[in-house]
Amino acid sequence: MTKFKLMLLAATLAAPGTFVAGSAAAQVSGIAVANPEQAVAASKAWTAARGQIQSTYKTQLDQANTRRNAIQAELQPLVTAYQTAARAPGASEASLRPQAQAIQTKQQAAQAELSRLTQPAQRAEAYAIEQISAKLSDAVQAAVRARNVTLLLRPEAALFAQPAADITSAITAELDKSVPSVGITPPANWQPGGAGQQGAAAAPAAQRAQPQGR
Repeated sequence: MTKFKLMLLAATLAAPGTFVAGSAAAQVSGIAVANPEQAVAASKAWTAARGQIQSTYKTQLDQANTRRNAIQAELQPLVTAYQTAARAPGASEASLRPQAQAIQTKQQAAQAELSRLTQPAQRAEAYAIEQISAKLSDAVQAAVRARNVTLLLRPEAALFAQPAADITSAITAELDKSVPSVGITPPANWQPGGAGQQGAAAAPAAQRAQPQGR
């Protein structure tokens, strides 16, 4: 399975108003932290979608894993030979360049091959995560309103935070309520992050997210 990708989540949480409680009358109770990627990854919709993707695209993913292992086995002798040549007396950048270029060319060809094999699964992942992440801003707002949070930070932005200050699970719970399931088959003309795609017209681009994935 490809790595979990959330390329636009930073833009989602940077949108104006995302971190401020929606009610001006809300009582100040402090600062909280949350990890948006973790909130999406822990959602029931993503867990189910990931399982469906692994099942639906099992043949392609198995082929990719098999080829990845084979490619690593093919590359290892070339890398070992390069390392040996680099340690030899008189080795220079010019003398090593042909070997380095051969390794690079093979790596690029391998990456292209693996990308072709995993592209259908990656596309399904991106589509599923985009649907969930379209509700992320609303889930954040609901979580901070319920707890009277006036400032929400990413965990890495806080020097210290008590475990109770982490509302990631609360955001996940809101996501589970608003988007209990998603599809994994995008429309034919769908593109990750594309403006005007089906189901995204009502959400500004800065308030949507998709996979990094993985």
